[in-house]
This record gives sequence, structure tokens and C-alpha cells, in this order.
Amino acid sequence: MKRKDKIRATQLGLLVVLLTLWEGGARLGWIDPFFFPSPMSIIRRLLEWFSSAQIWYDLGVTLLETVLSFIFGISGGILLGLWLGLSPFAASVLNPFIKVFNAIPRVLLAPIYVLWFGLGLASKVALGLTLVFFVAFFNTLQGVREVNPVVLANARLLKASRMALLKHVYLPSAASWIISSLRVSVGLAVLGAVVAEYLGSSVGLGHMIAQAEGVMDATGVFAGLVLLSAFVVALDALVDRLEKRLLVWRPRENEEETALAAR
Repeated sequence: MKRKDKIRATQLGLLVVLLTLWEGGARLGWIDPFFFPSPMSIIRRLLEWFSSAQIWYDLGVTLLETVLSFIFGISGGILLGLWLGLSPFAASVLNPFIKVFNAIPRVLLAPIYVLWFGLGLASKVALGLTLVFFVAFFNTLQGVREVNPVVLANARLLKASRMALLKHVYLPSAASWIISSLRVSVGLAVLGAVVAEYLGSSVGLGHMIAQAEGVMDATGVFAGLVLLSAFVVALDALVDRLEKRLLVWRPRENEEETALAAR
């Protein structure tokens, strides 16, 4: 059995054991189902949700908010990171302001965004964008600063223009940093959308969890958390495939295993 298959089998075994103990504890009365509903009750609630069309609308709204937050946050962070990475003077001027804004717990900005933009799509996208922006910005900035000085010097000796340096030197240097931050950015985009929905919305996964919490429905809260986790895992899998396509020069896991076995 390959190492990857062993890892998957062990993970599956641990999950089965955990769910079995949880279900058994709830049935035997060791766990209070009011606070910790059994896995079967959570599954029944999920099936009940998916039997109606509303759940698909809620998922679609949260997905739209996540995608917009991700796109705008990544784009803005990359552009600002490139600009400050290529302009030391601008970086020195803006550095104190960036540090101050970055020090603010950005989740606390959600009520302010609701006041500014209302309970619609804009406030959710604004919070998600804010969370994603700094991840993309700092990774892009670091990638530009980590450019190989020898490659940069050779390009300048060849009279490369600023645009050529950006295209053939700076962007390739920052590419791995940017792409590696995508997975974190996806989770933060979902977090921003769900938190904003939780604070004030009539649709979305965050709204569903808030509704369940409002009536002390622990089963609904856990079902919402399970659905949210599956939502994030699905998006993470898409980003992982994108990362593998873009970082084609990075050795794959099976290639690393073969190299280790050959030693």
C-alpha cells in the first residue's frame, strides 16, 4: 500500500472511531444531546435542509460573496504589493499606515461595514475583501523583495525595461508566494462572508447558523458548522488543483516519495 493510501485509510479510521464514540455516548446518555447532538441527528437535519430549495439559494449567496471577496481581495493585495515592492519611497511613506490598519482585528469591522453598506451583498464582500487583502499583499510584497539579485542584475545589464523586469523577473519571483497564499485566502473569504451574514442577513450559511442559535437549536448549529466545513473543504480542493497547475515546477508528492526511497 502506498504511503498516501495509508494516510487516507488512517484518517478514515480515526473519523469512524470518533463518530462511533460520539454516537454511542449520545445514545447511552454520557453526552447531553441538548448541547452535543448525535451525528445521526445532525445528518437527519442536513437531509431535511437539502430536501428544500432554500438551502441551495443560501449556498449560492455565500458562494457569490466568497468569490467576490476572494477576487477583489487578491487583486487589490497583489497590485499594492507589487507597487510598494517596486517603489521603496512609497513603501516607506505608507508603511506606518499599513501597520496601524493591519493591527486592527478585522472581524470587528463587520458592524461598521453593516452601518456603511447595509445588510446586502456589499457589506459581506467588504469584510471578506478586508480579510483576504492583507494576506495577498504581504505575500506579494515579500515575493518581490525575495527576487534573486543576480537575475535582477543580469536583466538590467541586458537593458530590460521596467515592464520587462516586472513580467520576467518580479512576477515569477512573487508567483509562488502569491499562489501559496490562495488556500489561506479562500478560508478567510468564507470567514468574512459567514461572519457578516451571522451579524445581519436574511440568507446565507451564517444566517442559518444564527437562526439555529437564536432558538437554542444545537442540532441546527452543528449541522450548519458541518455544512460550512464541507463548503470550505470543497473550495480548498479547487484551489489545490489550481495551485498544482500553476506551480508545475514543484515536485509532486509521489516524486518526493520516489526520491526518498532511492536514497
